[in-house]
Amino acid sequence: MNKNVILNGDCIEKMKTFPCESVDLIFADPPYWMRVDGVLKRPEGKEFDGCNDEWDNTFLNNDDYIDFTRKWLNECKRVLKQNGSIWVIGGMQCIYTIGGIMQELGFWFINDVIWQKSNPTPNFMGTRLNNSHETLIWATKSKKSKFTFNYKTAKELNTENIDINLFEKGERRQLGSVWRFSVCSGNERLKDENGNKLHSTQKPESLLYRVIAISSKIGDIVLDPFGGTMTTAAMAKKLGRNYICIEQNDKYIKFGKKRVDDIVFEDSDIAHAKFDKKPLKVNLDQMIDANFLNLGERFYLKNSDEFAILKRGSRLEYNNILYDIHSLAAKLKSAKSERLNGFKFWHVMRDNKKILLDDIRSHFREANA
Repeated sequence: MNKNVILNGDCIEKMKTFPCESVDLIFADPPYWMRVDGVLKRPEGKEFDGCNDEWDNTFLNNDDYIDFTRKWLNECKRVLKQNGSIWVIGGMQCIYTIGGIMQELGFWFINDVIWQKSNPTPNFMGTRLNNSHETLIWATKSKKSKFTFNYKTAKELNTENIDINLFEKGERRQLGSVWRFSVCSGNERLKDENGNKLHSTQKPESLLYRVIAISSKIGDIVLDPFGGTMTTAAMAKKLGRNYICIEQNDKYIKFGKKRVDDIVFEDSDIAHAKFDKKPLKVNLDQMIDANFLNLGERFYLKNSDEFAILKRGSRLEYNNILYDIHSLAAKLKSAKSERLNGFKFWHVMRDNKKILLDDIRSHFREANA
């Protein structure tokens, strides 16, 4: 299957040519079917050019939209790898229909995410609440899917729910399910040859950057069945992922391709999900053999007078009984749990100072990186 391509055509027919379980991540921004009637005008009288494009008004009725949605979602489920995941975005007009069909097809929901728009279009008539968000559904093929989630990378990207001073000092918090980004505007908004807005629902790069960074790995294949202005392809390329985008509109492809061509790979810790790299597994025998620990030396329990003797087999001897460092720490601390992280509770003496075992392990890892 060709990678890093923009395919011109109907997404359902194009996906039918893909092998089963061939893509790692899907981001889908399907037609919303806004069902707009009449002309909406701004307060000063100027016509509002919202989403009233031809591609969003091709459906005869709700059954027609449901049939279309079921067909493209069926193909997405077929081509998605067992441990891949899919994101679908939509407004209130379509997201409930899409979500219901996804559940009928057996998709397993991970999260729904609210994209809160920091600069939403006002409700000009003042007849209802300002529609200031869209919803994303994040799902897998089944409940058993072992999907990619770069949890610590997500924490690194979470700057909207923490004081910036605390963030700069190193504090990190879990990324939640409400994301605040502005609507695509300014230089990021693609224009056509006449300087007019190219696409009504172009998504902000920051949104796709986050989606791809937290739910895929470098080298993964990211599919967008409704390519539009190729925001998905651009951010996939920036993060070192492969992309396949499908789009019917020749004009979108022309400008979108140029956009992607101008993107360069961002060789960053976020792209590599460095924060989620599992550290080298280390046992005490390895550290003894490398002269980071000494067989028979004393291990001192944190905030205690208790100590134990280091033995082979990554064991500590205490009252003539051998224990692992985790269960002995829990026993001597009278913890509710049967095990504590022994690396955080035992010290050794170095130059007449007590050094935490976890620090010794860190030095070992650095030497063996």
